[in-house]
This record gives sequence, structure tokens and C-alpha cells, in this order.
Amino acid sequence: MSNESDQPKRTTLPMAPQAGSTSQPPQGAVSRAIPGVKHIIAVGAGKGGVGKTTVSVNLAIALSRSGSRVGIIDADVYGPNIPIMLGLEAQLESDGKKIVPAEKFGLQVVSMGFLTSADAPIIWRGPMLHGVVRQFFQDVRWGELDYLVVDMPPGTGDVALSLSQTVPVSGAVVVTTPQTVSLADSRRAIAMYKKLEIPTLGIIENMSHYVCPSCHHGSDIFGEGGGQRIADELNVPFLARIPIYTPIRVGSDTGVPLVISEEDSPAAKAFFDASDRMATQVSMVSHETLSAESSTGVQSS
Repeated sequence: MSNESDQPKRTTLPMAPQAGSTSQPPQGAVSRAIPGVKHIIAVGAGKGGVGKTTVSVNLAIALSRSGSRVGIIDADVYGPNIPIMLGLEAQLESDGKKIVPAEKFGLQVVSMGFLTSADAPIIWRGPMLHGVVRQFFQDVRWGELDYLVVDMPPGTGDVALSLSQTVPVSGAVVVTTPQTVSLADSRRAIAMYKKLEIPTLGIIENMSHYVCPSCHHGSDIFGEGGGQRIADELNVPFLARIPIYTPIRVGSDTGVPLVISEEDSPAAKAFFDASDRMATQVSMVSHETLSAESSTGVQSS
């Protein structure tokens, strides 16, 4: 039986550099799979303020609670809130060769929030963003994972491009709200993923309707059916409607997500339904990809 002296020494990683760093851009972008990681899922949104990170966290935990091995990357570099939502304060460590992810609620977790102080702004240009995205994928000891969920920054910027250049992505989930302005930006996000040759696994409509905690009556504050309409229009799957439900916000603020605190609630069930439908779409996309590769191989032989 090994003792502590046989184990690689772990060291705490330094804090991220502030603005003005002279880091150089990477010498070419090379996309390669992560050993042991089956599927990489991007969770994005066309605009901020739609609850994308809340959806990412609850979706990842729902996958884990359903029996999958799951990791999550907080790639929202300018607003890394996943540590808060998971109640994590520990810094990342290294085993001498790779970054060791933090762990909580069955998830392996890496976030820029572990490498900066809470009040430090991150003012980086594209090459630095690409460097940290690449490091989070290729320099972390992820181990065997069924899903690696990536919480993307809002909009259609550098990180999405870096993601597509760094690793093969199984697909993307786009989070929207029912309002017209959010739907318009969601169209742009879906178009971006299409341009990057990343399949859209589906749309999740967050803040779909308000549920009164006392009488449980629902009210469509932001409109009705917008997510379903855009899914039908763009011929992509519609995964779930997530209500405005106070315990979702409370769980995010206190570090105990809803799928942990109220696993049997209707709102948590919506997250579980979304994770199940997303997993089905991943399987379908993987099957189609394998069939296309097999067909190409037959034709070329």
C-alpha cells in the first residue's frame, strides 16, 4: 500500500496575471480530443442576463445525478461565477504535471474564478483568452468523463472560436428567454455554432414563466412560447422550459443548486428533463457522425 511520500506533491497554482501581461499568442491552434473525455458540451447564449450559468450548473449536476461522470469548465472568463454557484472557494492545485480540478456535488470543476481575486477585473485580448481555454482543456487531469460541460461567455466572441479550435465539441445548448430581443440574439448564437461546425443540441427557454411559491400559479411575465418558436423556425430540438422560481436564485446565491436542494420540485424536474433530452441528442449526433465517417471510409476504399 502506497504512503503519502509516494504521491506526487501538489502545489497551489498562482493567481492569474492582471491587465498588461506580455503573454504571446499561441503558435497555431491544434484541435485534439481529451483522453478519457467522451463528449464536450458547450452551453451558450446570444446575450447576457438569461441565466446561462445557472442552467449550466444545474444541467451538469442533473447529468451527474443520472449516473454520468461529469466535469464543468467555467469558460465565462470575464464573469466566472461557477465557484459561487457551487459553494467552492478552494484554489486549483497541480500534481506536478497537470492541474487538479476541484470537486463538488459529483462534478470536477475548473474556473477562472479559482485563479483571480473576487474584485480583480480580467482585461484580456484574444490570444490570452485562447491560452487559458486551451489550458483548461489540455492541461487538466480530467480522468474518465462522460460529459464535460463548458459554460461559455455570452455572445459570439473569441472563446467560442478558441473552443472550436482546441477540442472536438459534441454539440451546443443555447439558453434563451421568451423575449424577442433574447430570441434575436439566440439566432445569432445558433448561426455562430453552425459556422463553427458545432451541432446545436437544443434550446432551453429559461425564465419561461413565473411560479408563485405560495399558490403555484404560473404567469408568463416575459411572453410565451418564444423558445419553442425559434426551435421550430431553425429546426433544432427544444429541450425544456425552466420557470422563474425563487429557490433557483437562492440556490445559485448560496452554493446549493436547485437540483440538489429541491430535487423533486417541478423546476428541478425541468432541468432533469433537459439533461435527458440533451443526452439523447448527443447520442444521435454521435451516431450520425460515426455513420458518416463509416460511409466515407467505404466510398474511399
